[in-house]
Formats: sequence, structure tokens, C-alpha cells
Amino acid sequence: MPTLGTPLTAALIPDCTEPEAHHTAYRSAKTNDAIFVCITRQGRRWKVELDAMSSSGPTLPDEAVAVLQSAAEALVLADTVTQANIAPDYISMWAIESEERAREIAAAFHAAMHGLRQLYIAVPSQHRRA
Repeated sequence: MPTLGTPLTAALIPDCTEPEAHHTAYRSAKTNDAIFVCITRQGRRWKVELDAMSSSGPTLPDEAVAVLQSAAEALVLADTVTQANIAPDYISMWAIESEERAREIAAAFHAAMHGLRQLYIAVPSQHRRA
């Protein structure tokens, strides 16, 4: 069974504010067959970005996307983030108050996305997407 990389701790989430840092981190994720994750500074606030297309794992099923969507909505309702986009292979959330909070959120969603994909690989489903 493939491992599809390893979830990163908050301290290891790369700051990809500079385009070259983004390119390097994405290339590293692809090389390691891992889900890409980073934070970027946007003015005085921060953005979280995850991209599962950097790895060869399956697309998350709708049920898993719903779990991630629910968590993102809770962050919006708590005014932790102002906006979030959740798709089966991509997550972005922005206008986060601090770098530390952005790292915490990025690490949590990276671990969740990783875990949900591992569960999806391990548990057979008749509803798999190609």
C-alpha cells in the first residue's frame, strides 16, 4: 500500500510567499509523492494552500470532502479565516491573522487530508473515482 508522503508538523510547513519557494516546495512534494502544503503572506495576513495533485493518490470521495468543508466552515464562522475553498484535490483558506495560526491550520488540514486519503486507499469502496 502506498504511503503518499507524511503529514507535516506546523513548524515544517513551508513559507512560500516568494514564488521560488513555492516552486521548490511543490517540486519537493511531487518528488516525494506527497500532498503539497504551504502558507503565504498576503499583506498583513496569511493564506493556507494544499494541493493533492502533487501526489499520485486517489481523489478524495465526497464524504471526505464534506468533512474538510465542515471544518473550513467552522473556521469561517469563528472568524479565523475569511474565506475557504475546498475541493477534492485542493484547499485554500485566507486572511488568517498570524503566521502561527496559519501553520496550525495548514498542519491540521494536511494531516486530515493525508489520513482521509490513506483511509480511502485502505478501505475498499464501490464508489471509487478514476
